[in-house]
Amino acid sequence: MQSIVQSLVELRVDNFESLIKDALNQGLKPIEILNSLRSAMAEVGKRFEIGRYFLSELIMAGEMMKDALKILMPLLQVTAPSLKGRIVIGTIEGDLHDIGKDIVLILLTSAGFDVYDLGIDVPPKKFVEKAKEMDADVIGISALLSTTIPRASEVVKMLEERGLRERIKVILGGAAVRKRYEEEFGVDAAVDDAIEGLNLIMSWVEVG
Repeated sequence: MQSIVQSLVELRVDNFESLIKDALNQGLKPIEILNSLRSAMAEVGKRFEIGRYFLSELIMAGEMMKDALKILMPLLQVTAPSLKGRIVIGTIEGDLHDIGKDIVLILLTSAGFDVYDLGIDVPPKKFVEKAKEMDADVIGISALLSTTIPRASEVVKMLEERGLRERIKVILGGAAVRKRYEEEFGVDAAVDDAIEGLNLIMSWVEVG
């Protein structure tokens, strides 16, 4: 597993996919590999933040992660066809990272949700406008960079100003996200794990 993590962190493309396939053949679970890759992406994000990596390296790591997802995601059995919840997701303004968001997008879609992907670098106002337009149940905010995470509070404030906060849940996700951000930024949930986020959203829709 460590060799897979190092390959991603050090941007070694050549044998990256073969390492993942070897790990699967050796009996490692897809979710275990996925979680390790998320940790690797968190390290890439840190290197980007301190200037050790630049945008080109961040994009390269993202492409490697997408290649890994093509192998791993079909092996993750996530189905809940009876759920009809509507969700708006995107990466908050100032953040160009889309890997975590894309993982959640795949999981939510395969679980039967109607998901609208706003993409990356999304202004808080756009989250709110789209959620109102499609009568969404949940807004999912992705943020890898610690400098962009606080902007989730702007989404919450705008929902409150428009009288939408009571019926729309807000979940904040990303490798650098901590549970204390729920109180700090007023979101309903703050998670650093895609599966945990999926389970929370499913429970909200079922309860609602």
